[in-house]
Amino acid sequence: MKFVKYHLTFILPMMAILLGIEFFLVFDRATDSYRTQLQEGYSMFVVAKKPLELKDFKRLNSHISQSEEVDKEALAIQISKGVNQTNSKEILKALPYFYNVKLDSYMSSSELRSIKEDLEESDTIRRVETFGSSYTDSYKLFNFIQFTLKVFLGFMGLISFFLIIKQMEIWKYLHRERMQVMEIFGASLMLRSGVLFKTAVIDAIIATFVTSGVFLALKYYWAQESRIDILIQKQNLLFQSTDFLILLGISLFIVIISVYFVVFSNKD
Repeated sequence: MKFVKYHLTFILPMMAILLGIEFFLVFDRATDSYRTQLQEGYSMFVVAKKPLELKDFKRLNSHISQSEEVDKEALAIQISKGVNQTNSKEILKALPYFYNVKLDSYMSSSELRSIKEDLEESDTIRRVETFGSSYTDSYKLFNFIQFTLKVFLGFMGLISFFLIIKQMEIWKYLHRERMQVMEIFGASLMLRSGVLFKTAVIDAIIATFVTSGVFLALKYYWAQESRIDILIQKQNLLFQSTDFLILLGISLFIVIISVYFVVFSNKD
């Protein structure tokens, strides 16, 4: 029981850090995917005095990626219902040119205003409608959630890191006799601390495998069993093969930093 407790006191704080990092990776991928959907579904409505091509819009603002002309004849038909054909043609001639304009990335509200201003500066454009209310609300919500998540994970990671440092100090105390003997025989400080590295690296690898296992179970079992549409649709975002390497690299980095911190802060 003491052996299990000996390792769990290191593995659990490390898992807390790794779980937080993986949650952030998943959330970041999910929000990027949703941003892409919003970007692809979002368009500005432009009213122009004369026909315009995509290159004309790009000259006004480089963030414009697509332009699609709205069929004026269909609009004229709807407007001129119950009107004779001659008046219908006159209405068609009087109508300006309408375009749906798409952007190359997910923009903030200030960037949308800047694009609108660039377009409206042209003499050939009468009006630009950004439909920015819902778009801006979504943008602000994403930023708020990301900021809150970063603060929470940063706070949790800091506490977990101090717990890891404290456990390292306990391990150093438990192995002090062996380290003192090695010191008598002239072993370097880092060589004497090899036992700390070895134990911490093994526990870090275990923490990485357990954390990865939790998210693999979430991806391949719980996501299907929950029958929650968004989890099923975004199942591929829950855990990816590169995540294991990221978690392993971060856990080993934490081990190196924590061992160096304990060894050199108490080397006397």
